[in-house]
Parts: sequence; C-alpha cells; structure tokens
Amino acid sequence: MRPVVICLIALASLAATSTFGQGRSQAFERLYQQHCAVCHGDRFQGAAQGTPLVNAPLIRGEGVEAIAKSIAEGAPDLGMPAWSETLAGGQIRSLAILIAEERANATFSDFRMAPPLELPDGIIETANHGYRLTKVIDGLEPLPYSIAPLPDGRILLTEKMRGLTVVSADGTQSDLVPGAPVGNRQSVRRGPLSYGLGWILDVALHPDYADNGWIYLSFGDRCTDCGARPASMVKLIRGRLMEGTWTDEETIYQAAPEHYNSATDMAAGGRIAFDGAGHVFLSLGMKGRYEEIQDLAIPHGKVHRLHDDGRVPADNPYADTPDKLASIWTYGHRSVHGLEVDPNTGLLWGTEMGPRGGDEINLLRPGENYGWPLASHGLHYNGRSVDGAGLGVEFDPADLVEPVVDFTPSVAVSSFVFYEGDAFPEWRGHMLVGSLKGSDIYRFAMQDGQVAERETVLEDLARIRDIEVGPAGRIFVLLEHEGGSLIVRMDSASAG
Repeated sequence: MRPVVICLIALASLAATSTFGQGRSQAFERLYQQHCAVCHGDRFQGAAQGTPLVNAPLIRGEGVEAIAKSIAEGAPDLGMPAWSETLAGGQIRSLAILIAEERANATFSDFRMAPPLELPDGIIETANHGYRLTKVIDGLEPLPYSIAPLPDGRILLTEKMRGLTVVSADGTQSDLVPGAPVGNRQSVRRGPLSYGLGWILDVALHPDYADNGWIYLSFGDRCTDCGARPASMVKLIRGRLMEGTWTDEETIYQAAPEHYNSATDMAAGGRIAFDGAGHVFLSLGMKGRYEEIQDLAIPHGKVHRLHDDGRVPADNPYADTPDKLASIWTYGHRSVHGLEVDPNTGLLWGTEMGPRGGDEINLLRPGENYGWPLASHGLHYNGRSVDGAGLGVEFDPADLVEPVVDFTPSVAVSSFVFYEGDAFPEWRGHMLVGSLKGSDIYRFAMQDGQVAERETVLEDLARIRDIEVGPAGRIFVLLEHEGGSLIVRMDSASAG
C-alpha cells in the first residue's frame, strides 16, 4: 500500500492559488544543504568526503525507493551515517525525491517553459518504428490546451485564454470560431506559471462525428456575479461547425451554481473521452477545497460519466444514492490531464498530476477512490509526509486504488492517446503518454491492467500538452512553449 500523503495547501481562491509557487520547493533544498552538501557538494557534484550524486552511477541502485533506503541505512564502510537515526521518514523521502529529480534532469523549479525549441532533423529511431517530426504550425498562443484532428485534414485547436480556432491542412490558423466560448485573458503570473478563471479546455469529436457533426468542448464557465469575486466551474457543451460558425449548442454537463468558486482553472483538467457505447466522460480536477475532493456531493476531484446528450446513466455507481452526485464515475482525483477509453477493452484510463512526485497512470473503475488528497507516492511541496490529519476525512488506506504507473519524480504527466492506425502498426493498442516538465513522450503496452512494455519515444523536446491521432493514423502533438506554441506531426520513416 502506498504511503498515506496529503497536501494541506487549499486552492480555495485565485488569490490563494496565485501564491502557490512561492517558496514551495525550498524545503527540499534546505534539507539537502543542511545535511548533505558538505559531503556531496552544494550542486550534487561530490566533494572530498562524498561521491557525486549526479552524472555517476549509484552503488545501491536508482529510483526514489533505492535512494531513500540508502540514505536511511547509510554506508558505514564508506563513512556515511544511517540517517534514519537523525531524520524522519518524510525528510529522508524528500531528499530521495530531490536527488532523483536532479539525476533525471527533472529539477522541480524548471517548468521547461522557455528553453530553445528546435525540431530534430532526420529520423528518430525507436524500438519498433522510425519517424520524422514535421511542423504543422507555429506561433500559437503560449498556453494551448487541446487539438482534435478532423477527417478532412483540418485540426480543431483550443488555446486557454483565447478560444477555439481551426488550423487548415496547410498550417493556417483561423480567427476565433464565432459563437464558441471565448477564454478569459486575465490571469495572475507567479514565476513561470499563470493562474486564471474562465479558460477554454478540451475539444473532442463525437465517435460518430462523420454522421452527426457533434463537437464537444469543455471550459471554465466564468461567473462574475456569483459572489464577491469572479468564480468558475468546468462546463461541458457540444455544438456543430456550420460554415465556420459554432451552432446548435447544447449543455451536456454543468455544476450547480453553489459549486462555482474562485479557485484557478489551472488544475481543472476538463478532459473528454467517449466509450463508443453512447457515454461521455469528463475529468474535473481540484477546483476548491481539498477535503471536498472526497465528498461525493461535490463535483470537483471527480471523473463524471454521462450519456452523450447529457442524461445521467442509470448504471452510474451513485445514480440512486441520496446526497451523492449521480454523474460521478470515480473520485479522489487531483488533476486528471489525460482521459481515454481503450478501444480494445472498453476500459477508461486517466493520467493524473501529483504534487512533488506521485504523477500517475490510473485504470478508472466505477465507484473507486483514487486517493487524493489522502495518498500519493509524492510529497507535499514543503516536504511534509502526512496521513490526512486535519481534514476530517475518515478512510481506510486499503480502499484507495494504487496507480498502475507511478512517476516519481514528477514529469508533469499530461495527455495521452491509445494508438490505432496504419502508420505505426507495431504501436497499435499502445498508450502514447505526454509530459510537460519531462518534455517526453512515453509508449506503454498494457496487458491485464499492468505495464508489459515501456519506452521513451520522444525525449527532451518541449512541453507536450496534447497527443491525438488523425487520418491515416498520423500522430499530432501539441507543444506548449512560451515563445510560441506549435503543432507537429509524427511521420513514419517508412512512408518515405
């Protein structure tokens, strides 16, 4: 069972959230400087008394668990004390995560927002396929969110603080689609990150789009007269594009007015998925107080399941349960930034960002509790390892679902897709998973709900915000970058 961990910073308001980044990583570094730097160097480079902790193998193994064990037990033969006699378990894990971050080039404070971005030339080789990266369009807003390739070669694009546009097959971006929701451009900037309300989120095509034309769009529905401050909550609508205009709009999901709040839309998720059986799923991440995530009468921190026209399915786990939201499918979620149904099994999967460490890939089964904010393989940003004290939430750790994949240190796991297509036949049925801070794309082959194969197929490029499959099995990737975001295409090397 994973350690019981909780983060006690409540994102109860935009004002509170806007200070979220201040000093949050310092506790880990202070601990290292206080106890480790004299022997291992202030930059992990090693010193006379101790070996380097980066750019060299670790004798007792890689990974957070192995590093934590080494710190706790020490190495008496090398003059290293057993720090379990001096430091608490949470402090030891903080040091292990910090060292693992440095070894993986995943420094916590580096959000990969503005490094030089150059697409690699030539063929990128992987275990099964070689491919090239081709630019579709650049110069997009710094904060894009989602793409949806259309059958005719165009691409729908959402940009958080702008709205919905269409990118033509030759790489030209349209004006904002008339009639569609428009993003709120007001935001608070703290360090490299922006926080705001009223952002445009995911866009997705109905499985029968070719016949019915339905396009689904999620966004932070901004309300300026809901209290003393502006408030929002994730809303899901659908509509059609008719001669370039958004028409036939219908509301599929909208929370009750009392659930709107002034917490930022940054971690709201809003990802959309379909199961091919007439249902649509919507992720709604932390968008209010942490203890509410475990409250089944509150919408945020949940994945919701609806019929594709907005009706609540009678077989939802809480459809007939008083004082619980009938739309809830799963709960205990922090920030679900990827949501997809495996077309081969019909099972729902999600990718979820953790705190410092603890990013996850989860198999989302109905009615299950995925643990936030009661458990995580990561730690609170100030290094505290906690057990839920102070929230007033009763729980049995045995009832919390373990992730199928844990990313510790965090890579800021983002969107993913199950690949089905002809361009990369050896990847059929596999997950292609993006990361923001990791700047990588990972390939996972799953078997019986567990990882059977894992490979990094794109490494250290840029923040991967979205991955989608278009016509002919082509893979499109949305790259988020402060200097101008891009859409790129992965073209099989065998295509010539």
